Amino acid sequence: MIHQGHTVIRSDVIRLYKTVHTWTGILTGMALFITFYAGALTIFKEPLARWASPPAAHMVAVPLSEAATLIARTLEDHPKAARNFQLHLEQDDLRPERMTWRERPTDAGDHDELSARHYAATFHADGTAHIEEVHPSQLAEFIDVLHRVVGLPLDTDPHRWIMGVVVSLYALALISGVVILLPSLVKDFFALRIGQNLKRMWLDSHNVVGIISLPFHLIMVLTAAVFAFHDGIYHLQDRLFHDGRLSTAWEMRRETPEQPSPRTPSELLPPAELVAQALAVSPSLEPTMLQYIGVTTPRAMVRVWGHDPTAISPRALGGFATLDPYTGEVLNTDYLPGKQDGAHTTVSSFFALHFGTFGGTPVQWAYFLLALAGAWLFYSGNLLWIETRRRNGPKGDHPPAQRRDTRWMASGTVGVCLGCVCGISLTIAAAKWLHGHVDNLAAWHQYVYYAVFFGSIAWAFRQGAARAAIHLLWLAAILTWTIPLTTLLAWILPSLGLWGHTSVASLGVDLTAAVGGLCFAWLARITTQRIHNGMEDGVWSAPTSGAAGRV
Repeated sequence: MIHQGHTVIRSDVIRLYKTVHTWTGILTGMALFITFYAGALTIFKEPLARWASPPAAHMVAVPLSEAATLIARTLEDHPKAARNFQLHLEQDDLRPERMTWRERPTDAGDHDELSARHYAATFHADGTAHIEEVHPSQLAEFIDVLHRVVGLPLDTDPHRWIMGVVVSLYALALISGVVILLPSLVKDFFALRIGQNLKRMWLDSHNVVGIISLPFHLIMVLTAAVFAFHDGIYHLQDRLFHDGRLSTAWEMRRETPEQPSPRTPSELLPPAELVAQALAVSPSLEPTMLQYIGVTTPRAMVRVWGHDPTAISPRALGGFATLDPYTGEVLNTDYLPGKQDGAHTTVSSFFALHFGTFGGTPVQWAYFLLALAGAWLFYSGNLLWIETRRRNGPKGDHPPAQRRDTRWMASGTVGVCLGCVCGISLTIAAAKWLHGHVDNLAAWHQYVYYAVFFGSIAWAFRQGAARAAIHLLWLAAILTWTIPLTTLLAWILPSLGLWGHTSVASLGVDLTAAVGGLCFAWLARITTQRIHNGMEDGVWSAPTSGAAGRV
């Protein structure tokens, strides 16, 4: 038995939990690397979108006082937009249009935003509505999809279920890892033994990072599991507790006549009045957008979206109050920050904890670094598994051939993890280079990412883990540097048709990418030294002759 203070855990129990921790980590590690690396970038979705969006094309500015007229005339010419459209209270470079909406194919899933077509409305010179299709950057949304469904291309129900299974195994890995560390937690918590024993150093680093970031990982496990299985949870809840009538709980509680008369968009209240009604409920709200839903139906509603610096915001967009767009009656405040009851505040807290939509910029950077640390945790876990199964050879003898499963795992880890990094870096830079040259930029983001991703995996299995690690780390550095270099070229050579924003958010993307490239270059150098100067009896050796260490 193992004693540490009052902790007594049998050695066979520790061995069992080590087995659980190892295999759950191995089964999910590479998928979770993609999830955490992409998730780190989605913390700054808006800066990424600004960086990738070209300067606003010339559109007629529509004063907010004329927005009601714009809505009425647009819906006369394009009735489909009445189902769901947005009125933006502020017009800027990222959202220059006053009125926008999206139309998705009938076969698209509820969460499939990449296939949607985007439209905007403004006025012609003669005062008639001018409707055109617009092409906002989908870069940040694509990276977010990679994050939400463990690197799969579309956010569909089956892909979310796969993510849910991965998250469930991830929870087992967390629990078993904590149990393993309990007997030596006090003694080894701050132990980081740096020296010739690289396996021990990696293990110490893995343990320290894992324990320090444990609360963050527990939050991600709980919230991601709910996101993955929420449809099934609602269905089960409906059957068990609501007799199949759960959907009625989401309807607004208001009386409607038995034979409702048609509602005419020309009778909508001016947007300024709707905003004033929302501010009367929550004076600290900072409105950003009006989302109109079903304005020609008896249950027409408008959501006044905004941020409240004094309360919890469940989403990056903030929260909303629901009003009747024709009367201004406040219908619902369940999702309005600062005005929620206990149950809705609890749910909003889960969303806020997952998305980091509290605490402002310091919390965003903390989440960014914790997510990157999480990606490293899964990468290092695979390396420890590989190192544990390395076959040692006697000194002076030829290096022994390594086990096939070890060689394959090494190549897979290098190819998947570094392929993800390389693919994301190149598809970010491609947002500017491909703009105006391809019809479907959202699809091209997928083409670029997956071409690099699968190419990296093939290269890792062709060259072996050791050589491929060097090559792909240098490639990651170069491709990450193409992000700020693209902006630099835009400033130096305007004839290229590129652009370089000077906003703090956009420059922050360039600076972060420049630092990231330096980190990958440093990793490439120390990996080169390790591989060429270290022991030859392993998958991380790259001998000049023979193939004992190659995959």
